[in-house]
Amino acid sequence: MSNSKQSDLVRISVAKTYKLYIGGKFPRSESGRVYPVTDAKGKFLANAAHASRKDVRDAVVAARKAFPGWSGATAYNRGQVLYRVAEVLEGRRDQFIAEVSASEGLAAKKAESLVDAAIDRWVWYAGWTDKIASVLGSANPVAGPYFSFTVPEPTGVVGILAPQGSSLLGLVEVLAPVLATGSTAVVVSSAERPLPAITLSEVLATSDVPGGVANILTGRASELGPWLASHGDVNALDPTGAAPAERVELAREAANTVKRVLTVPAAEPDWTSAPDLTRLRRYLEAKTVWHPLGV
Repeated sequence: MSNSKQSDLVRISVAKTYKLYIGGKFPRSESGRVYPVTDAKGKFLANAAHASRKDVRDAVVAARKAFPGWSGATAYNRGQVLYRVAEVLEGRRDQFIAEVSASEGLAAKKAESLVDAAIDRWVWYAGWTDKIASVLGSANPVAGPYFSFTVPEPTGVVGILAPQGSSLLGLVEVLAPVLATGSTAVVVSSAERPLPAITLSEVLATSDVPGGVANILTGRASELGPWLASHGDVNALDPTGAAPAERVELAREAANTVKRVLTVPAAEPDWTSAPDLTRLRRYLEAKTVWHPLGV
């Protein structure tokens, strides 16, 4: 074919169909369902897997299996692993900027600022892993021949309904503190803006994060949230991405298994605000130990 004829051809782009991220692997949804993802102007971007109840159960099983190893790792090692995630995030910065811009309908400069903030926020949480025990633990004064100290321990498996509006920075803000404290996570991404979450799952898979520590599902929080809330092997629930009207029922479902449910504002907060220890505290349990003094 001549060069002139080749130049007249219109190339058909390859439509992507993304998968879930469960246990360090990328399976299709058990249901076989997918849904179209569009940009802020309605232009088709890709297909995303529509997670099912079975996918939620598989993700919880993976998170529970990974919990002993992740919580048992040294805090310094967890910090190294999470910092490696930030390094890979930095390497894929341009892709995240393009996806945040398309997903949220933002100018490139604004998207760039949010992506940089997300990377910096991940580094901030990574830096806290080996400082949490010193800051939040204590040596307790006692009257008697004993010494007593309180240490923070990770909660366990955390179900997260990610923010619906902030596709990357908000996602990092709800996920990073869970991992930094030694817990494992099952995340339901923003339904309309899942591409940054999907790309983050690829970052996690190519970093040093063990499979199952973070599991990312795409789908509707209204559908998947109740299954996370009622699952007996989930220890805590972050309902940020659920509609305010749905949170009462989620709390009711969670109460059946004495699950910790985070108190979150009705509207999404300003994720660009300076971070603090609030979310780190929420995923820790206080363990107090008494020991007799003696030779």
